[in-house]
Amino acid sequence: MSSVGPKQQVLSGLAQIAHALAHAHRLELLEHLGQGERSVEDLAARASLTLANASRHLQLLRRAALVEGRRAGKRVYYRLAGDEVVGLFAALSRVGERNSAEIARVMASYFRARDEFEPVSRNELLDRLRCGAATVLDVRPEDEFASGHLPDALNTPLSQLERRLAELPPDQEIVAYCRGPWCVLSFEAVALLRQRGYRARRLEDGFPEWKTAGLPIGHGP
Repeated sequence: MSSVGPKQQVLSGLAQIAHALAHAHRLELLEHLGQGERSVEDLAARASLTLANASRHLQLLRRAALVEGRRAGKRVYYRLAGDEVVGLFAALSRVGERNSAEIARVMASYFRARDEFEPVSRNELLDRLRCGAATVLDVRPEDEFASGHLPDALNTPLSQLERRLAELPPDQEIVAYCRGPWCVLSFEAVALLRQRGYRARRLEDGFPEWKTAGLPIGHGP
């Protein structure tokens, strides 16, 4: 009489998690949930999905215990199941960058082409904030900023940045950040700022990684 051993049970569980991650839409939904709790309707709009499609992807993530849901009236809200999900996403990004020729090509042609200087690490940014040597710029939408942000960060969504340049100090380095290490918002913001004569760099990752590291955060507008 055969039975499934403990190792096979663990591997089966890991396979379910891997299956849940194996879709670009689900990875994008996880990135959005890294900014805070969202309704299914909101997530569908942000990821440009139909409501039915977003709900199906979220249910797969929930079965893999990567997200949790709650119902409030007629709406269902989702959030990440824990900080480990942020770490898992980051590990997947590192493996992909190292092992995938296609990812490496995109990295070279888009990201590194827009990032001529080394990104600022979290520890480096903390040191600069303590001595007032940097202005932190959050280029995510206002509602994501209100859910949580780096301390003393200025919120200027990328779509508003060019017309609000006068709000930024011209004599101080600006460190921009957004949703994560490969979120294009901070790359585009830094490129625009440099074109306009500002000293600008980007944070090495984004708000979810900062929060997961246990660093101080702010809330509200």
